[in-house]
Amino acid sequence: MRLSVWRIKYTQRSCSFLRSFHRSFAAAAAAGDDGKGCGPGVSLSDLRRAPACSGPLPALKPTDSHTVLIRTDLLRPGKAPEPHPSPDQLQDRWDDTHVKLPCSEHNLFPTDRTTDQRPSKALSVFLQGLQGSEAQHMFGELLSAMAQLALRAPRLLTQPIPLLRTQRCRSITLSQEQVSCLLANAFFCTFPQRNSHQTEFSNYPDINFSRLFEGSSQTKQEKLKTLLCYFRRVTQQRPTGLITYTRQCLQRLPSWSSSEKQFGKLHISCEGSIEDQGYGMLQVDFANRFVGGGVTGSGLVQEEIRFLINPELIVARLFTEALNDNECLIVTGAEQFSRYSGYSDSFRWEGDHDDQTPRDEWQRRCTEIVAIDALHYSQFLEQFRPENMSRELNKAFCGFVRPGVQPENLSAVATGNWGCGAFGGDKRLKAVLQMMAAAEAERDLMYFTFGDADLVKDCVHVSRLFLVGSVFRLLLQYYECVCKKTTRSRPQKTLYSFLSELL
Repeated sequence: MRLSVWRIKYTQRSCSFLRSFHRSFAAAAAAGDDGKGCGPGVSLSDLRRAPACSGPLPALKPTDSHTVLIRTDLLRPGKAPEPHPSPDQLQDRWDDTHVKLPCSEHNLFPTDRTTDQRPSKALSVFLQGLQGSEAQHMFGELLSAMAQLALRAPRLLTQPIPLLRTQRCRSITLSQEQVSCLLANAFFCTFPQRNSHQTEFSNYPDINFSRLFEGSSQTKQEKLKTLLCYFRRVTQQRPTGLITYTRQCLQRLPSWSSSEKQFGKLHISCEGSIEDQGYGMLQVDFANRFVGGGVTGSGLVQEEIRFLINPELIVARLFTEALNDNECLIVTGAEQFSRYSGYSDSFRWEGDHDDQTPRDEWQRRCTEIVAIDALHYSQFLEQFRPENMSRELNKAFCGFVRPGVQPENLSAVATGNWGCGAFGGDKRLKAVLQMMAAAEAERDLMYFTFGDADLVKDCVHVSRLFLVGSVFRLLLQYYECVCKKTTRSRPQKTLYSFLSELL
């Protein structure tokens, strides 16, 4: 009965929204002469970037939902921030709502085998491959400097760090120096009760690097090179910026079938990368619900690579509970320290990266990265079920929307084939869903197809024709008329050919 009612409603509305398609198509054709209706969509210069498009920030100060661990009154460009409170007023809290720090007087697990892991075979093999002077530097200087950095925790981390728990909107602002101290402790595997899945942290990602030191694969050695590059930089010169970690949770989500939002501007390319060409935009991390995925283990795809070249992202694993369907993690200010080449087994560290991204009024790099996790599909057709399409729309919308921010102050979204690798997503469906979510959030889109030239053409065509609600109703019709009736693992008629026929 419900399906029949939907079909009647759809039929009654089809004439009006198909007429809107025709108008959109005519407008797109007319735009072709100025270069905006064909090829890669709009010019890249037409998309907004931070800080040029950003509005003024309010004064940085702690609130009930925002913990700030530095002295805001002493914040100065180029100067390492001072912790708040001062070290002689150290606050320590050991409970189920805050990070349990290794320097806490309540830490009773100094010799527990699960917390006393040490760099072993992978680090040893890595060090054996170094020449004499490099090895001497590693043993005599860098590891010692990292240990000293880890031991500075009582003087740098003077305020309890709250956990970013599920279904709670909350932010944490740390200095880059505080983050480096936390990461040094993660390297030496000192965080208590974090290596076992039987503790209160079972719904949190790993933070200790113990799994990274298991085995001696080439990929783990490349990971270690990338991370040690970061530690060399931050131990040689104190970093001076801030980083904000925000868990965003939405309780009210769009009614996709009735949305009248129009698709925004789209620039699409089969070349380039989110972190390079997407500078100043909201950059999407194709995340695991446990943020960072396998960065401290064997994983080495889009998310893990981003967490390696921007290691300050890894600290989010310390306090971010697994993401639910209506949640995302936003990190503002993470700096890129390394260059790389390759992907997965071909990943290689290529040396230092000098991040010249400007800073905002809070001394954060104007780099905003959002972690949104896609669903995993073992069967291709499952992703076209209405509830699954709605879930992915809601997740992307949660990552893209910024309640209370004016559209003109929102940068474009830099994204790509989200959830289309090991998670089994269809590139064309994911592209349409992200276009819809960006339109609903009133943001433009920079889309990277990572070498798929055919996808470039298809996405530009689709982006010029539809309103969000119209697209959603057509997606439902594709599921009813094509997916449900197919007897194969994949339908013969693709989503985009179905949309083209209706037009």
